[in-house]
Amino acid sequence: MTFDFFTAPRIVFGRGSLSRLADLVRPLGTKALVVFNGTVQANVVDLLNSAGIECVSRRQRGEPRVEDVEQGVEMARREKCDVLVGVGGGSAIDAAKAIAGVLGNGGSVLDYMEVIGKGQPLTKPAVPWVAVPTTAGTGAEVTRNAVVGHPRRKFKASLRSELLLPRVAVVDPELGIDVPPNVTAASGMDALCQLIESYTSNGAQPITDALAMKGIALAARSLRRAYEDGSDLDAREDMALAALLSGITLTNAGLGAVHGFAAPLGANFPVPHGVVCAALLPHVMAANVAALCAQSPEHPALAKYAEVGMDLRQSELDDAYMIASMLPEAVESGVTSVAALVRDLKIPRLSEFGVTANHVPEMVALARKASSMRYNPVVLSDQALADVLRHAL
Repeated sequence: MTFDFFTAPRIVFGRGSLSRLADLVRPLGTKALVVFNGTVQANVVDLLNSAGIECVSRRQRGEPRVEDVEQGVEMARREKCDVLVGVGGGSAIDAAKAIAGVLGNGGSVLDYMEVIGKGQPLTKPAVPWVAVPTTAGTGAEVTRNAVVGHPRRKFKASLRSELLLPRVAVVDPELGIDVPPNVTAASGMDALCQLIESYTSNGAQPITDALAMKGIALAARSLRRAYEDGSDLDAREDMALAALLSGITLTNAGLGAVHGFAAPLGANFPVPHGVVCAALLPHVMAANVAALCAQSPEHPALAKYAEVGMDLRQSELDDAYMIASMLPEAVESGVTSVAALVRDLKIPRLSEFGVTANHVPEMVALARKASSMRYNPVVLSDQALADVLRHAL
């Protein structure tokens, strides 16, 4: 067995941990570019200013695009910023991450992007940056890739390197209190999807397996609670940790077909990333299970899907449940539990964002190009992928 394992060199987790931000940023630089997309930015600037750190703010509107990153790099250079702080959801954090990476390496973001860019390796560390997530979803605070869209190419892709990891990730569950229910639902389902996909990925390894199962259990007991009562700090804390774990597992194990579809769908339609993941997840799980049963009934991913099912039902998976005759029921419980969660969280269907049956062939063809597809536990046919997308419309 061989594997690599990457994560941020320092993670500061806990209620009230935002109060430590200035002390964490001060050793890294004296002038910060604060990239944000939420309402916490003013608090962050006040904290940094009070510690003598000058700030320049840049709002990230929507998911980052190539032009957003290029403009951010230009702004940071013009203002002579020597440290970055990404504050908000995954979009703001990925934008800060990409800006820091290009600042540290020179050139254009397209020089380093997979699939649609030149794919050149990053050879120098990113400019020091700190991640402060305010939503419990992408886990971008501890991933080594930044997702950037290119609307003209109808695709989203990553620049990827361990050199992109933040110097510090500050995860304060209290920052999620004011996140509205629909965002809590979509971001939480993104975290759950990342945990399930990385757990069943063909790139999974023992460390990611342990972290993914912990994260799934946290989401199983707390995602509905956080959605129903945003002031439930225990639930917010569970989901902040689940999202953090999902970022660690995905960056080390890879994802799967759900995120393969997320790249072209997010680039071509005004659909939030978490909604794409939630809408597709039960259907991809069902397609993977069917393909595995047909092609490789002894595949270890089937037993993993059974464990996911029992965790989502918050039941104990004992040895008796692993008897072959019982395995199909346990596997099916995972699919049905995720489908029920999607309904309970009122996740909209993809058709509400303009996706129609006519778009299916093009989206399938584009999804094939996504890097996440290579980690899916089984190769799905074009017909299976098309059926998945149609079921989510």
